[in-house]
Amino acid sequence: MPKLNTTLISVLSERYATNFARIRELASPLEETQFWSKPFAYGNSFGHLVLHLTGNLNYYIGAQIANTGYVRNRPREFNDPNPPSKEVALNRLDEAVGMVIGTIRSQSGEDWSTAYSAVNTECSNRLDMIVQCAAHMQHHIGQMIYLGYEWQRRSAQ
Repeated sequence: MPKLNTTLISVLSERYATNFARIRELASPLEETQFWSKPFAYGNSFGHLVLHLTGNLNYYIGAQIANTGYVRNRPREFNDPNPPSKEVALNRLDEAVGMVIGTIRSQSGEDWSTAYSAVNTECSNRLDMIVQCAAHMQHHIGQMIYLGYEWQRRSAQ
C-alpha cells in the first residue's frame, strides 16, 4: 500500500497545482474591472469564483482536515461589496491551494479513509472530500473559461 499512498499524494497534489495554474492563466488577460464584473446578467464574476474556491478549499480541507480554524462566510464569496484586488484574491487562492497540497502530502495510507463530515457534503472520508474539491475546481474552471471567452469577444468588438 505505500506505493498507492505515494501515487495518491503525487496525483492529487499535481491536480491541485495544475488547476491553480490554469486559473492564473485564465485570469491573466483580465483587467481588474473584468475580473470583478459579470459579463452576463446571470452567474458570477471570475473574481467571485476565485473567492468561492478559496473559501471552499479553506473550509472543506483547511478547517475540516488540516484543523486551520477557518470560518467560512459563503454568501460573501459571491457578493463581497469590497473585494480585494485581483492579485490579492489570486494570492489567497494560491495560499489555499498550497495548504491543500501540504495537507495531501501529510496523509498516511490510513488517513485517506478517516471519517469525514462537514456542512453541505455527503462525503464520508478524506479522500472523497479531496477528490470532490478538485472536481469542484474543475467545474468552476469551465465557467472561468466561458467568462474569459466572453470578455475576449467583447474586447474584440
